[in-house]
Amino acid sequence: MAQITEERAYNGARDRIERLGLGPLIDEVREILTGFELRVLEEKDKNGGAALRELIDARFLAAGNWRKAQTGAVDWIKCLVINGSRLCVGVEIQVSARSDLLIMDIVHLRKRITDGLIDLGILVVPSDRLAVYLTDRAPSMADAVRHVDQARADDLPLLLIALEHDGPGNALPKRRKRTAKE
Repeated sequence: MAQITEERAYNGARDRIERLGLGPLIDEVREILTGFELRVLEEKDKNGGAALRELIDARFLAAGNWRKAQTGAVDWIKCLVINGSRLCVGVEIQVSARSDLLIMDIVHLRKRITDGLIDLGILVVPSDRLAVYLTDRAPSMADAVRHVDQARADDLPLLLIALEHDGPGNALPKRRKRTAKE
C-alpha cells in the first residue's frame, strides 16, 4: 500500500482536528491516500505525475461525498455535521505540476479558510524520494515546506502530507506534451 511518510502541521492544525472532531475525516483522507498499491519505475523522471493524480482523484471520487472543485478552487472538499455545526476540510493534491505551483494551492487553501468555507487545509505532495521518480520539477515535501514558509502561510491551519510509493514497478504513463501546432 502507498504510505504517508511525513505529516507537518501548522498553526494548531492537530489541536483543531481534535477539538472540532475532524479525526474521522482526516483518517478518511489518509485511507484514500494509502489504500492502494503504488509502484513506480525507480528511475529519475520516468513516471507521469498526471497518472498518479488520476489515481488519487479516482479514490476521492469512489470514497463518496467529496466535492471536486473546478480550476481555481480547492481540489476536494468534504464537510461533516457535528452537533449541528458544519465542519469542512479542503484537500489540494499537487503531484503532477511544477513545484512552484504549490504557491497557488496555498493561495486556494488560504482563501477558503479565510472565507470560512473550510476549517482545515490539507496539501498532499510526493515524498522527497517519490518526487525524484516523477516527471521533472515535480513537487516534493521539502518544496511544500519551503513554499509554506515563502508564502508566509504558517499562520494557517494546514496539514502537509507526503505520499510515498510501495516500491519498484512499471512506469506510470506520462502524458504526451502538446506541440506548438496543437
